[in-house]
Amino acid sequence: LCSDELCCPPGGNELPEIAASRVAAEQVSQGHPMPLLDSHALVDSIAPLALSEDSDFIASVSTSHLSQKDGAISVIDLASRFIAGSIGSNRVADQMLSARVISALRDIQVRDFALGSHDGATIHIYAMMWQYLLRIAPTGYVAPIASLYAALCYENGEGALANRSLDRARVDEPSYSLAALLRKVFSAGWPPESFAAMRKDLHPKVCASIFDSPASS
Repeated sequence: LCSDELCCPPGGNELPEIAASRVAAEQVSQGHPMPLLDSHALVDSIAPLALSEDSDFIASVSTSHLSQKDGAISVIDLASRFIAGSIGSNRVADQMLSARVISALRDIQVRDFALGSHDGATIHIYAMMWQYLLRIAPTGYVAPIASLYAALCYENGEGALANRSLDRARVDEPSYSLAALLRKVFSAGWPPESFAAMRKDLHPKVCASIFDSPASS
């Protein structure tokens, strides 16, 4: 044991604020966000941002009409920007692409494609992307994204955040089927790994439907 009281006083050393600690820096650098402090912080983390009520942005979302194939490609393009760390370098282009993705996710096939797009290496990147889109999505476009984010959070062991996300989906569209299904899955305590396995099994079929079907072009 250390006997140097200047180094290790009997009362111990005060721990640094976790958000400013080396541990926090290491975790964030590895793509692991720090836990939220309380339920208020949880709700605030998915609360709407001002952009969700911006008339020009709402118009960009509502006037975007992509095919399923182009919608899926837009999801890939936006995810690529998050993965590359270039999101935010061109605000106008980012918002235009985000508007297209938000609109495209109203299509069930595009949404299901998005549901299976991440893997273990990219789950935290996709979490950031869905959280961002959830916060800027206009009214009427929230439910699909909130459901995607809820599914990812549940798979990642963040049950409280998953349920809060479903709350946002319910407010936006009370009868949204995926949100209702996820609520049942969460309440039943279905193992996250089983949900992940189901999602992975479904993804190739969705990809084939979108990219191999002439009707999706």
